[in-house]
Amino acid sequence: MFGYYLDLAFRSLARNRVLTSLMVLAIAVGIGASMTTLTVTHLLSGDPLPGRSQHIYYPQVDAIPKNTDDKEPVDKLDYQSAVDMWRAHRADRQALVVESQLKLSDPASGTPPVMSMMLSTTADFFPMFDVPFQYGGGWSAQEDESRARVAVITDDLNQKLFAGANSVGRTLRLRNTDVRIVGVLKPWRPSPQFYTVAGGRFSNGDTADFYGKPQDVITPFFTGLEINDGSFWQFTCWSLPERMGHLQNAPCVWLSLWVQIDSPAKVADYRRFVADYAAQQKAMGRFTHAGNTRMRSLMEWLDFNGVVPADVRLQTWLSFAFLAICLFNTVGLLLAKFLRRSGEIGVRRALGASRAAVFAQCMVESGVIGLVGGLFGLLLTLLGLWLIRQQPVAYADLARLDVPMFLLTFLASLVVSLLAGVLPAYRACRVAPAWQLKTL
Repeated sequence: MFGYYLDLAFRSLARNRVLTSLMVLAIAVGIGASMTTLTVTHLLSGDPLPGRSQHIYYPQVDAIPKNTDDKEPVDKLDYQSAVDMWRAHRADRQALVVESQLKLSDPASGTPPVMSMMLSTTADFFPMFDVPFQYGGGWSAQEDESRARVAVITDDLNQKLFAGANSVGRTLRLRNTDVRIVGVLKPWRPSPQFYTVAGGRFSNGDTADFYGKPQDVITPFFTGLEINDGSFWQFTCWSLPERMGHLQNAPCVWLSLWVQIDSPAKVADYRRFVADYAAQQKAMGRFTHAGNTRMRSLMEWLDFNGVVPADVRLQTWLSFAFLAICLFNTVGLLLAKFLRRSGEIGVRRALGASRAAVFAQCMVESGVIGLVGGLFGLLLTLLGLWLIRQQPVAYADLARLDVPMFLLTFLASLVVSLLAGVLPAYRACRVAPAWQLKTL
């Protein structure tokens, strides 16, 4: 019976091409607009470490000595607190993280240096965040402590400097220091760049910078502090440092500490460790807010910072409002189409067709319209994502349709068309056969 209804649907749509085109266009435009913004929102709000994020935590203590109105601790750590908690090794893995800008060059090529971003971190960064390598690997914990002159570079930098060849063992000049390349990453683009997220609640919704490309070069934490001393940015200071950029002994917070904890019992232990550390520092006179500590999981930290840009959230709501308008327009067009066939439906009912059969026939026709609209909606979605990729925003190159969103596009178009067809199909199946036969 379904094949028969499908044949009737195609015949009906072919007879009323203008009306059919209007319905398909309404669904396609609504689906295209909503799926474009939904795809962007999906890409920007997804889990950057699926399967691992529930084990990653961001501990906070409050080193600022003066009282503030903010009930939350500052988003980053001062040097002593960060290094103290890292050296305690109370988590399964832990990584100190700070980024800075510097000049880098390939001394063998003689090309002029370029300004790039450097990430300084510790050895656990790579296994903890499941960072993929194309050549070589990271460094060891011993190289962290010995301040080894080594570095890991991204695939982008490897393409620019070494044409994508295996550059492990080559020399890279960072500022005025030569380092040995020990690893080259595969193309890697966490979305968002979660390990540098901080201060999102102070950004007034402008969090697009969290979606930039990874830093070109990664060095051991203490090595990076020595190479680029004087060039680090403070998150905030409670008094002016003696020398701007030299922050190891400055009254500033500027470092992040990430920890991996693999069991709930260890999570509870680490929370106690953070609270005990803050209490100890207060007893020593260094802290005044001993009780103001936090330890959020990765996803909780991203939610707290509102990493999805406000304009993307607004566009998503507007696009769904537009889809609702398209849905109501489709309801009206389907109602007009089905009621124009009241005579045909009356004859079918008089010949023995049940109301359920008429309802099913109309719903099949609505579904066909939805599938055709979904095809054109997919093309409009691809066009919309292409237009977003032309925009000067940090996340522009991430706007691509993946398989789940591809399937969701067709599912959404089918659901929208079926919802639009429910009322017209119900009205059509309620047509009185006797009254229609009298008017023939």
